[in-house]
Amino acid sequence: MPSPLAELLERHQHEFGPVLPVDLSAPDVARLDFTAANPLLTDTNLRDTDAFSDLVARLLAAQQADIGVGGYLENRVIYRRSPTLFADDSAPARSLHLGVDVWLRAGTPVLAPLDAVVHSLADNANFGDYGPTIILQHQLEDTVFYTLYGHLTRRETALLRPGMTIAQGTTFAEVGPPPENGDWPPHLHFQVIADMQGRQGDFPGVAAPAERDQWAALCPDPNLVLQSQWL
Repeated sequence: MPSPLAELLERHQHEFGPVLPVDLSAPDVARLDFTAANPLLTDTNLRDTDAFSDLVARLLAAQQADIGVGGYLENRVIYRRSPTLFADDSAPARSLHLGVDVWLRAGTPVLAPLDAVVHSLADNANFGDYGPTIILQHQLEDTVFYTLYGHLTRRETALLRPGMTIAQGTTFAEVGPPPENGDWPPHLHFQVIADMQGRQGDFPGVAAPAERDQWAALCPDPNLVLQSQWL
């Protein structure tokens, strides 16, 4: 059953603007698979960001695509590149992705899909983390919710402050390059969040697979905003 936030977003889909200035339903956009079912992941040193970037390029080329999308509730193996972030002895390993990743060139503008207030921001600079991160706060009807943007550039995030207003359609950040983006191949992590739970500038983007239902309710499908036919 859809969560109340998911139902709200579905009712208002016609009101959302783009998050990126590209058509995510165009023929040059393709789904990318980062699960254990993709044998190419086994043969790539994912801790080597150049090798990981080459892998992304090969996955796109194989589908005659320029942009890759996907990842919501995908049980991924790529987080083994950062075991200190996604696995420890005190909790189950986290591998279930809670956002959508859009793999495209660094420097691509990031736009506010709705009127927003800057909730918080941070540079989550650990290897394999979000890097520069912005969280926007929105309101629809009587419901407040949040959108998270990870793997950005430091230049734009340095100009923002909590409480600043951002009009729908305004460019407020750019997709960042490695290593400043958390040392990933360039991409935007986009996530919808119902409740920040007191967090500032950060929020889990990966969960334990056994906790799928509770996290899916807290972080509904970002494609309700992105609206790509490939998701």
